[in-house]
Amino acid sequence: MIATGAFSNVYDDDERAEAYAGLEFPGTYWLAFRDIPALIESHVRGNRALDFGCGTGRSTRFLRDLGFAVTGVDIAASMLERAHLIDPQGDYRLVPDGELPGLEPGSFDLVFSAFTFDNIPDLGKKVSILAALQRLLAPNGRILNLVSSPDIYLNEWASFSTKDFPENSEAVDGDTVRIVMLDVADRRPVDDVLCTEGAYLSAFDGADLVLLEVHQPLGRPEEPFAWVSETSISPWVIHVLAARRGQDAG
Repeated sequence: MIATGAFSNVYDDDERAEAYAGLEFPGTYWLAFRDIPALIESHVRGNRALDFGCGTGRSTRFLRDLGFAVTGVDIAASMLERAHLIDPQGDYRLVPDGELPGLEPGSFDLVFSAFTFDNIPDLGKKVSILAALQRLLAPNGRILNLVSSPDIYLNEWASFSTKDFPENSEAVDGDTVRIVMLDVADRRPVDDVLCTEGAYLSAFDGADLVLLEVHQPLGRPEEPFAWVSETSISPWVIHVLAARRGQDAG
């Protein structure tokens, strides 16, 4: 995970990193990743991937299992320590806050970001980071941006609880919202930053990105999980993005 600016990076924490190291794809998290392979098959050509905000490497390994040559980057040293322990052969790199040194422009067919932008507080910072990621895309490259829906902070879920934070219902873009993860031993609330779809669309436009598809996965009754709200409300939003330069050239 990457958090930037004045907002506290709650993920650069040994106890939280240890909890994340054992987290794979339970419940609501599984729903976040379930449809990623189909979206990749529809939109991505090539096998060079960047996992932006890779944390302990869960999504990096996920992409590698799909056949990608993956580089994972994060600003949280404690998370990357666990990633290296779990996956010593993986390519995991510590990067400065909001910067992506050592990565060649145009070198990735896929930039994947799982929950990273939930923790970037300032819209201007989102734009600058998205613009930097856009420059890393190959001519036909794609960004898959997986983020929390604003609805996730207002409901109960198989893997999350927000019932102790009624103030979330009053939050607007840029406000802190709180949520508790139920699939890990560390039950300290996580502070995220609310970002509505309208704000994301503005950020994409500011970064010269074109939105190709929006996907909001729903749980299915036949799936082997004790869904709570997931079958009627999607907790996640997945944006498929392309560089405007590539679309203009096409």
